[in-house]
Amino acid sequence: MVERQYGCRMHVGVTGSSGLIGTALIAHLTGVGHTVHPIVRHVPQTDSTEIAWNPAAGQLKAAALAKLDAVVHLAGAGIGDHRWTDRYKRVLLESRVAGTTLLATKMAELGADGPQVLISGSAIGFYGARGDDQLDESAVAGTGFLPDLCRAWETSTAPAEAAGVRVAHIRTGIVLSRHGGALKKMLPLFRLGAGGRFGSGKQWMSWISVDDQVGAIDHLLSSSIAGAVNLTAPSPVRNTEFAKTLASVLNRPSFVPVPSFGPKLVLGSELAEALLFDGQRVESAALRTDGYVFGHPKLDVALRAVLGR
Repeated sequence: MVERQYGCRMHVGVTGSSGLIGTALIAHLTGVGHTVHPIVRHVPQTDSTEIAWNPAAGQLKAAALAKLDAVVHLAGAGIGDHRWTDRYKRVLLESRVAGTTLLATKMAELGADGPQVLISGSAIGFYGARGDDQLDESAVAGTGFLPDLCRAWETSTAPAEAAGVRVAHIRTGIVLSRHGGALKKMLPLFRLGAGGRFGSGKQWMSWISVDDQVGAIDHLLSSSIAGAVNLTAPSPVRNTEFAKTLASVLNRPSFVPVPSFGPKLVLGSELAEALLFDGQRVESAALRTDGYVFGHPKLDVALRAVLGR
């Protein structure tokens, strides 16, 4: 049995290591003294800490995970990268279920000799379109493709949970970063003074700064939390307020609304509704109860931090 000491320097495996969150997470974990092992699809570089896997082919050597204390699983095809055709929906589902099942199964095979913590990706899309309802981790799943996807994603960790691994499902909100995600796509219009609310603007936006996203994941590595964890800042806002705040931070006007038919033409109706017009008013109750302190609890503070203003 491997002797493990949590709350100190750890060996952490990270899937999705080249993505927006993965890149920021690796920089953060390395900076605070952890050793990171990117779990990658390419042949590992010589003298690197990388671990090879191929989720589609079911290839991952359990022994390669034995050196790890924890795994942060972020890999999956991009939700908003393509229209939600039947074919791309299958890609979204399979990229999450296959990879998560593979990791969970290999961790279960190792038992006490493998990593004892799995921080596994999910999204607040789990809750679906819920209007003004305040949603903490006890809220049930919504209806539709995105809630179904998130539920299947989370269920795929079952082998690890059954083997006694502590599993936390991080239901992530809108991650604010100038390097990617929704904010990067909004910035060109808002910098031109042509940004505004989407549709009615009444839909809720539950957001988190990229710094708090990685800080919360780091917190969860040595926490005792298991189950669902909402990764959203304490102050969700309506879309109208988000647009006004972003414009103010950029010192630009915000009075040009984006009609709903525009994004629906570009993205397709189902994807546009799920990402831009449904919205969720989410509360990060588990993190708050566990003592995590947000560095950017308010939207204007978060935007100024991520935009360097």
